[in-house]
Amino acid sequence: MTDDRKTRLDALALTLIIGCCAIWGLNQVATKVALAEIPPLTQAAARSLGAALLLALWSRWRGIALWRRDGTAPAGLLAGALFAAEFGCIFIGLQFTAASRMVVFIYLSPFVVALGMPFIARSERLRPAQLAGLAGAFGGVVWAFAEGFASPQAGPLQWLGDALGIAAAVLWGLTTLVLRATRLSTAPPEQSLMWQLLVSGVVLAAAAPLAGEAWPAALTARSLVPMVFQIIVVTFASYLVWFWLLRHYPATRVASFTLLTPVSGLIAGALVLGEPVTLRLVVALATVVAGIALVNRR
Repeated sequence: MTDDRKTRLDALALTLIIGCCAIWGLNQVATKVALAEIPPLTQAAARSLGAALLLALWSRWRGIALWRRDGTAPAGLLAGALFAAEFGCIFIGLQFTAASRMVVFIYLSPFVVALGMPFIARSERLRPAQLAGLAGAFGGVVWAFAEGFASPQAGPLQWLGDALGIAAAVLWGLTTLVLRATRLSTAPPEQSLMWQLLVSGVVLAAAAPLAGEAWPAALTARSLVPMVFQIIVVTFASYLVWFWLLRHYPATRVASFTLLTPVSGLIAGALVLGEPVTLRLVVALATVVAGIALVNRR
Protein backbone atom coordinates (compact mmCIF):
# COMPACT_ATOMS: atom_id res chain seq x y z
CA MET A 1 0.00 0.00 0.00
CA THR A 2 1.45 3.32 -1.11
CA ASP A 3 0.86 6.80 0.22
CA ASP A 4 -0.15 8.27 -3.20
CA ARG A 5 -3.56 9.86 -3.59
CA LYS A 6 -5.53 8.00 -6.26
CA THR A 7 -8.07 9.61 -8.58
CA ARG A 8 -10.20 6.49 -9.07
CA LEU A 9 -10.88 3.19 -7.34
CA ASP A 10 -8.65 0.28 -8.33
CA ALA A 11 -9.03 -3.46 -7.72
CA LEU A 12 -7.44 -3.21 -4.26
CA ALA A 13 -9.79 -0.44 -3.19
CA LEU A 14 -12.87 -2.27 -4.49
CA THR A 15 -11.88 -5.45 -2.67
CA LEU A 16 -11.28 -3.62 0.61
CA ILE A 17 -14.46 -1.53 0.39
CA ILE A 18 -16.72 -4.48 -0.39
CA GLY A 19 -15.05 -6.42 2.44
CA CYS A 20 -15.73 -3.57 4.88
CA CYS A 21 -19.39 -3.36 3.82
CA ALA A 22 -19.81 -7.11 4.26
CA ILE A 23 -18.25 -6.94 7.72
CA TRP A 24 -20.44 -4.02 8.73
CA GLY A 25 -23.50 -5.95 7.59
CA LEU A 26 -22.46 -8.79 9.89
CA ASN A 27 -21.86 -6.24 12.63
CA GLN A 28 -25.56 -5.40 12.69
CA VAL A 29 -26.31 -9.03 13.47
CA ALA A 30 -23.53 -9.21 16.09
CA THR A 31 -24.80 -6.06 17.81
CA LYS A 32 -28.37 -7.37 17.87
CA VAL A 33 -27.26 -10.67 19.43
CA ALA A 34 -25.02 -9.02 22.05
CA LEU A 35 -27.80 -6.62 23.11
CA ALA A 36 -29.43 -9.54 24.90
CA GLU A 37 -26.80 -9.13 27.66
CA ILE A 38 -24.91 -5.86 27.04
CA PRO A 39 -26.82 -2.53 26.87
CA PRO A 40 -26.26 -0.42 23.73
CA LEU A 41 -24.19 2.53 25.00
CA THR A 42 -22.16 0.23 27.26
CA GLN A 43 -21.57 -2.06 24.30
CA ALA A 44 -20.48 0.84 22.06
CA ALA A 45 -18.11 2.19 24.73
CA ALA A 46 -16.52 -1.22 25.33
CA ARG A 47 -16.12 -1.69 21.60
CA SER A 48 -14.32 1.63 21.13
CA LEU A 49 -12.06 1.28 24.17
CA GLY A 50 -11.20 -2.36 23.39
CA ALA A 51 -10.31 -1.48 19.81
CA ALA A 52 -8.23 1.49 21.05
CA LEU A 53 -6.13 -0.89 23.14
CA LEU A 54 -5.57 -3.18 20.14
CA LEU A 55 -4.68 -0.18 17.98
CA ALA A 56 -2.13 1.02 20.54
CA LEU A 57 -0.47 -2.40 20.58
CA TRP A 58 -0.52 -2.58 16.77
CA SER A 59 1.01 0.89 16.41
CA ARG A 60 3.72 0.15 18.97
CA TRP A 61 4.60 -3.08 17.13
CA ARG A 62 4.84 -1.22 13.82
CA GLY A 63 6.69 1.75 15.33
CA ILE A 64 3.93 4.25 14.53
CA ALA A 65 3.87 7.32 16.78
CA LEU A 66 0.25 8.06 17.66
CA TRP A 67 0.82 11.15 19.76
CA ARG A 68 2.85 13.83 18.01
CA ARG A 69 2.86 17.60 17.99
CA ASP A 70 1.64 17.81 14.42
CA GLY A 71 -1.43 20.00 14.86
CA THR A 72 -3.94 17.15 14.49
CA ALA A 73 -5.34 17.40 18.03
CA PRO A 74 -8.20 19.87 17.30
CA ALA A 75 -9.34 17.84 14.28
CA GLY A 76 -8.93 14.60 16.21
CA LEU A 77 -11.08 15.82 19.08
CA LEU A 78 -13.72 17.05 16.64
CA ALA A 79 -13.77 13.76 14.71
CA GLY A 80 -14.00 11.79 17.96
CA ALA A 81 -16.87 13.94 19.24
CA LEU A 82 -18.76 13.53 15.95
CA PHE A 83 -18.16 9.76 16.07
CA ALA A 84 -19.56 9.55 19.62
CA ALA A 85 -22.54 11.78 18.81
CA GLU A 86 -23.39 9.65 15.77
CA PHE A 87 -23.65 6.48 17.82
CA GLY A 88 -25.54 8.32 20.56
CA CYS A 89 -28.15 9.45 18.03
CA ILE A 90 -28.49 5.93 16.64
CA PHE A 91 -28.94 4.18 19.98
CA ILE A 92 -31.30 6.79 21.42
CA GLY A 93 -33.27 7.02 18.18
CA LEU A 94 -33.86 3.28 18.10
CA GLN A 95 -36.00 3.67 21.23
CA PHE A 96 -38.55 5.63 19.19
CA THR A 97 -38.41 4.34 15.61
CA ALA A 98 -38.14 1.01 13.81
CA ALA A 99 -34.68 -0.36 13.01
CA SER A 100 -35.53 -0.54 9.30
CA ARG A 101 -36.39 3.17 9.24
CA MET A 102 -33.21 4.02 11.16
CA VAL A 103 -31.02 2.13 8.68
CA VAL A 104 -32.50 4.02 5.73
CA PHE A 105 -31.95 7.40 7.35
CA ILE A 106 -28.37 6.62 8.42
CA TYR A 107 -27.40 5.85 4.83
CA LEU A 108 -28.18 9.38 3.74
CA SER A 109 -24.54 9.90 4.73
CA PRO A 110 -23.07 9.50 1.21
CA PHE A 111 -25.16 12.49 0.09
CA VAL A 112 -23.59 14.61 2.84
CA VAL A 113 -20.14 13.60 1.62
CA ALA A 114 -21.08 14.21 -2.03
CA LEU A 115 -22.35 17.70 -1.22
CA GLY A 116 -19.40 18.64 0.97
CA MET A 117 -16.40 17.19 -0.86
CA PRO A 118 -16.42 19.67 -3.80
CA PHE A 119 -15.66 22.42 -1.27
CA ILE A 120 -12.60 20.44 -0.16
CA ALA A 121 -11.41 18.94 -3.46
CA ARG A 122 -12.92 20.17 -6.75
CA SER A 123 -11.83 16.95 -8.45
CA GLU A 124 -14.43 15.05 -6.40
CA ARG A 125 -17.42 16.92 -7.79
CA LEU A 126 -19.98 14.40 -9.03
CA ARG A 127 -21.53 14.76 -12.47
CA PRO A 128 -25.34 14.59 -12.88
CA ALA A 129 -25.18 10.94 -14.01
CA GLN A 130 -23.15 10.04 -10.91
CA LEU A 131 -25.60 11.87 -8.63
CA ALA A 132 -28.40 9.92 -10.33
CA GLY A 133 -26.50 6.69 -9.58
CA LEU A 134 -26.16 7.69 -5.93
CA ALA A 135 -29.87 8.47 -5.75
CA GLY A 136 -30.67 5.15 -7.44
CA ALA A 137 -28.53 3.21 -4.98
CA PHE A 138 -30.26 4.93 -2.07
CA GLY A 139 -33.59 4.10 -3.69
CA GLY A 140 -32.55 0.45 -3.59
CA VAL A 141 -31.94 0.71 0.15
CA VAL A 142 -35.36 2.34 0.66
CA TRP A 143 -36.96 -0.44 -1.40
CA ALA A 144 -35.28 -3.13 0.70
CA PHE A 145 -36.58 -1.62 3.94
CA ALA A 146 -39.89 -0.20 2.70
CA GLU A 147 -41.94 -2.74 4.64
CA GLY A 148 -40.57 -1.35 7.89
CA PHE A 149 -42.07 2.06 7.16
CA ALA A 150 -45.52 0.63 7.77
CA SER A 151 -44.56 -0.88 11.12
CA PRO A 152 -47.51 -1.11 13.53
CA GLN A 153 -45.07 -0.38 16.37
CA ALA A 154 -44.78 3.27 15.41
CA GLY A 155 -45.40 5.55 18.36
CA PRO A 156 -46.10 9.26 18.80
CA LEU A 157 -42.36 10.01 19.01
CA GLN A 158 -41.40 8.17 15.84
CA TRP A 159 -40.59 11.54 14.27
CA LEU A 160 -37.93 12.03 16.95
CA GLY A 161 -36.29 8.69 16.19
CA ASP A 162 -36.35 9.48 12.47
CA ALA A 163 -34.82 12.90 13.10
CA LEU A 164 -32.04 11.35 15.17
CA GLY A 165 -31.38 8.91 12.30
CA ILE A 166 -30.97 11.83 9.91
CA ALA A 167 -28.73 13.56 12.46
CA ALA A 168 -26.58 10.42 12.66
CA ALA A 169 -26.20 10.42 8.86
CA VAL A 170 -25.11 14.06 8.90
CA LEU A 171 -22.64 13.37 11.70
CA TRP A 172 -21.16 10.39 9.82
CA GLY A 173 -20.80 12.49 6.68
CA LEU A 174 -19.22 15.35 8.63
CA THR A 175 -16.71 12.94 10.19
CA THR A 176 -15.64 11.86 6.71
CA LEU A 177 -15.28 15.48 5.62
CA VAL A 178 -13.22 16.32 8.72
CA LEU A 179 -10.86 13.45 7.91
CA ARG A 180 -10.30 14.87 4.44
CA ALA A 181 -10.36 18.62 5.12
CA THR A 182 -7.98 18.81 8.09
CA ARG A 183 -4.45 17.75 8.96
CA LEU A 184 -5.82 14.28 9.64
CA SER A 185 -5.84 13.82 5.85
CA THR A 186 -2.04 13.45 5.91
CA ALA A 187 -1.82 11.67 9.27
CA PRO A 188 -1.38 7.89 9.50
CA PRO A 189 -4.74 6.08 9.49
CA GLU A 190 -3.84 4.65 12.91
CA GLN A 191 -3.65 8.17 14.34
CA SER A 192 -7.00 9.23 12.85
CA LEU A 193 -8.68 6.11 14.16
CA MET A 194 -7.16 6.41 17.64
CA TRP A 195 -8.58 9.89 18.10
CA GLN A 196 -12.07 8.66 17.27
CA LEU A 197 -11.87 5.50 19.36
CA LEU A 198 -10.54 7.17 22.50
CA VAL A 199 -12.80 10.21 22.42
CA SER A 200 -15.92 8.19 21.58
CA GLY A 201 -15.04 5.51 24.14
CA VAL A 202 -14.71 8.04 26.95
CA VAL A 203 -17.85 9.97 25.95
CA LEU A 204 -19.99 6.85 25.54
CA ALA A 205 -18.68 5.34 28.78
CA ALA A 206 -19.68 8.53 30.60
CA ALA A 207 -23.09 8.59 28.89
CA ALA A 208 -23.97 4.96 29.66
CA PRO A 209 -24.60 5.38 33.43
CA LEU A 210 -26.43 8.64 32.77
CA ALA A 211 -28.79 6.62 30.57
CA GLY A 212 -29.32 4.14 33.41
CA GLU A 213 -27.12 1.42 31.96
CA ALA A 214 -24.84 -0.85 33.97
CA TRP A 215 -22.25 -3.46 33.04
CA PRO A 216 -23.94 -6.88 33.17
CA ALA A 217 -23.20 -8.98 36.25
CA ALA A 218 -22.55 -12.09 34.14
CA LEU A 219 -21.67 -12.66 30.50
CA THR A 220 -21.99 -15.77 28.36
CA ALA A 221 -20.54 -16.79 25.01
CA ARG A 222 -23.76 -15.55 23.43
CA SER A 223 -22.64 -11.95 23.96
CA LEU A 224 -18.87 -12.38 24.32
CA VAL A 225 -18.35 -13.91 20.86
CA PRO A 226 -20.15 -11.13 18.94
CA MET A 227 -18.51 -8.55 21.20
CA VAL A 228 -15.03 -9.88 20.38
CA PHE A 229 -15.98 -9.83 16.70
CA GLN A 230 -17.03 -6.19 16.98
CA ILE A 231 -13.83 -5.15 18.77
CA ILE A 232 -11.25 -7.02 16.67
CA VAL A 233 -12.78 -7.33 13.20
CA VAL A 234 -15.14 -4.36 12.97
CA THR A 235 -13.87 -1.51 15.10
CA PHE A 236 -10.14 -2.25 14.89
CA ALA A 237 -9.44 -3.92 11.53
CA SER A 238 -12.23 -2.69 9.22
CA TYR A 239 -12.20 0.90 10.53
CA LEU A 240 -8.43 1.04 10.10
CA VAL A 241 -8.81 -0.09 6.50
CA TRP A 242 -11.67 2.39 5.98
CA PHE A 243 -9.65 5.40 7.13
CA TRP A 244 -6.76 4.29 4.94
CA LEU A 245 -9.17 4.23 1.99
CA LEU A 246 -10.49 7.71 2.76
CA ARG A 247 -6.93 9.02 2.83
CA HIS A 248 -5.85 7.47 -0.49
CA TYR A 249 -9.00 7.38 -2.67
CA PRO A 250 -11.83 9.80 -3.64
CA ALA A 251 -14.05 10.06 -0.57
CA THR A 252 -17.28 10.54 -2.55
CA ARG A 253 -16.79 7.30 -4.46
CA VAL A 254 -15.67 5.37 -1.40
CA ALA A 255 -18.66 6.63 0.60
CA SER A 256 -21.11 5.58 -2.11
CA PHE A 257 -20.26 1.93 -1.41
CA THR A 258 -21.57 2.20 2.16
CA LEU A 259 -25.04 1.76 0.64
CA LEU A 260 -24.11 -1.90 0.26
CA THR A 261 -23.95 -2.27 4.03
CA PRO A 262 -27.67 -2.36 4.93
CA VAL A 263 -28.33 -4.82 2.09
CA SER A 264 -25.43 -7.01 3.25
CA GLY A 265 -26.95 -6.79 6.72
CA LEU A 266 -30.19 -8.24 5.40
CA ILE A 267 -28.23 -11.03 3.71
CA ALA A 268 -26.31 -11.68 6.94
CA GLY A 269 -29.59 -11.82 8.81
CA ALA A 270 -30.83 -14.45 6.38
CA LEU A 271 -27.66 -16.54 6.67
CA VAL A 272 -27.08 -16.21 10.43
CA LEU A 273 -30.56 -15.64 11.86
CA GLY A 274 -32.55 -17.56 9.27
CA GLU A 275 -34.49 -14.50 8.11
CA PRO A 276 -36.16 -14.94 4.68
CA VAL A 277 -34.53 -13.80 1.42
CA THR A 278 -37.30 -12.13 -0.58
CA LEU A 279 -37.58 -10.90 -4.15
CA ARG A 280 -37.57 -7.38 -2.68
CA LEU A 281 -34.08 -7.99 -1.28
CA VAL A 282 -32.74 -9.35 -4.58
CA VAL A 283 -34.13 -6.39 -6.56
CA ALA A 284 -32.78 -3.93 -4.00
CA LEU A 285 -29.31 -5.46 -4.14
CA ALA A 286 -29.27 -5.24 -7.94
CA THR A 287 -30.37 -1.59 -7.77
CA VAL A 288 -27.69 -0.69 -5.24
CA VAL A 289 -24.96 -2.38 -7.28
CA ALA A 290 -26.11 -0.63 -10.48
CA GLY A 291 -26.22 2.76 -8.76
CA ILE A 292 -22.75 2.37 -7.26
CA ALA A 293 -21.39 1.28 -10.65
CA LEU A 294 -22.83 4.46 -12.17
CA VAL A 295 -21.24 6.64 -9.49
CA ASN A 296 -17.83 5.07 -10.12
CA ARG A 297 -17.89 4.87 -13.93
CA ARG A 298 -15.00 6.57 -15.71
